[in-house]
Amino acid sequence: MQATSTQKQRQSQASSDGSFLVIEEVSKVYPTPTGAYTVLENVNMTVNEGEFICVIGHSGCGKSTLLNMVSGFSQPSSGSVRLNGKPITKPGPDRMVVFQNYALLPWLTVFENVYLAVDSVYPKKSEQEKRAIVREHLAMVGLSEATDKKPPQISGGMKQRVSIARALSIRPEVLVLDEPFGALDAITKEELQEELLKIWNDHRCTVLMITHDIDEALFLADRLVMMTNGPAANIGEIMDIPFPRPRDRERIMEDPQYYDLRNYALDFLYNRFAHDDAA
Repeated sequence: MQATSTQKQRQSQASSDGSFLVIEEVSKVYPTPTGAYTVLENVNMTVNEGEFICVIGHSGCGKSTLLNMVSGFSQPSSGSVRLNGKPITKPGPDRMVVFQNYALLPWLTVFENVYLAVDSVYPKKSEQEKRAIVREHLAMVGLSEATDKKPPQISGGMKQRVSIARALSIRPEVLVLDEPFGALDAITKEELQEELLKIWNDHRCTVLMITHDIDEALFLADRLVMMTNGPAANIGEIMDIPFPRPRDRERIMEDPQYYDLRNYALDFLYNRFAHDDAA
């Protein structure tokens, strides 16, 4: 049964077919004192506009390296990463990143942290327009009452809300999330998952998210990309997640198919691609 819910991704697709984000024959090799170290090898994936994609795999499988190339922080050693048919060669406001460690400036207020992004991307907008954008996005993540606080004065969950508001305030085409909820407690994590899903349902930007949490991926994503182990990691399988939207966590967890998919992903990670601790 599980096999019908997964597919092996072995083909690249040309951007001429209207694909939104194309990762084609991508490899990443780093020089080391002992020789070349291949992190990723011949990775192919096509992401449709408005999709929510989660990427999962063991540490060292190149998840962050892959998303760094989408973000423009890193370039492939071979192959190409294209957005709307154009190669990604550097960071840009069409792709925003939310990190696990929030990446907020501690000497600025919540409002000022978001305003900084809005001001840099929309310098020609009036002061009134820019401030309205900031207020709108802070309200979107439930932080209207915390605008004058500084990051040391707010909780981890609130800091991540600021990061999400900042990223969305400039209306990126692609939102890249690098384990955004990994450092949060279980209750806060679930609350932010719900908020993220609501915001995504409202705006439908394309999302690429790294996670180590299978339950999180099954709740959030349209597809789950499962990476093989590094070095020379690749995409092992891509699982289609069939639950209709909008999603209800309790309803999903009562569906027997949820546990079939969960067990399949667990088997992929911890049996077929388990780390060899003795190595």
